[in-house]
Amino acid sequence: MKMHKVGLALSLSAMLLAGHSATVRAEINLMPQDVSAAPLFSQTSLQSLTWQPLDTSRAQVTVLDGSHSRWNVPGMTGPVAAYSLPATLGELTITLSSEVQDNQVFAPNVLVLDEHLRPAAWFPSRWFTYQQPGVMAADRLEGVMKLTPVPGQQKIYLLVFTTEKDLTQTTTLLDPAKAYARGTGHAVPDIPDPVARHSLSGRLKINVSTSSASSILVGPLFGASRSTPVTVGQTQPAVQAAQPTAAPDTKSQPLVTDTESYFNQSIRQAVAQGNIDKALKLLDEAERLGSPSARKTFISSVKGKE
Repeated sequence: MKMHKVGLALSLSAMLLAGHSATVRAEINLMPQDVSAAPLFSQTSLQSLTWQPLDTSRAQVTVLDGSHSRWNVPGMTGPVAAYSLPATLGELTITLSSEVQDNQVFAPNVLVLDEHLRPAAWFPSRWFTYQQPGVMAADRLEGVMKLTPVPGQQKIYLLVFTTEKDLTQTTTLLDPAKAYARGTGHAVPDIPDPVARHSLSGRLKINVSTSSASSILVGPLFGASRSTPVTVGQTQPAVQAAQPTAAPDTKSQPLVTDTESYFNQSIRQAVAQGNIDKALKLLDEAERLGSPSARKTFISSVKGKE
């Protein structure tokens, strides 16, 4: 099995050397780092929210209803849930579930923001797929988000909402009689499955844990120019841009030494742990940011495992 993984990694590294990194990415249907299709939120509106701290020791439940903030932003509608997360715990795995209630379900979309409330990743509703009920879980839409906060930040943020397009769609559920028949080994009845319409209200369950398989970097890198930190939930005035601030495009700029060392060390560790997927994603991110040595580090690390 180890040789198979190393062989696969060497094949992928050869493809990368040939300039075909897009072939590897083609297996991923959705790139959360692409925030171009996400709704635009102004810094002022983001700062006005009350961000609820997430407790990493237990799951947290949020009931979305008329008491939550509602925004008039093109493309989105209804209440929003706003969470803050510590960015000092290393890699994070976040599981978000939206439970079906009375054949209705809230179709979540998640925008991940760095400590300065700049968009860093975008998980549209199609990321959250239908999961059948279990012993301890109801019918639900569920998705897992894996994030790696860049060192130097104190917090990152998650904004959960639904869109006008989502409200026009539905989710097909599994009929309870079919679920029971499958669970007990009986013949599955030929009956139609219920359909849940997407709604403005819902019950969200979110769980956060540390993980060694995270892949999406969130936040400005070492040495990058940094704006004044945004104070969330405070009343003192702060200078804000009229339009949302986009993350700086550093593709054409070489990485500073600390950042390049961070990526190279992370790539070596991922390969040493046999996590080739993570190493490839780190390589792709490092090269996008202008690293001249990440590819060489990846290839030498993989060859060292032969």
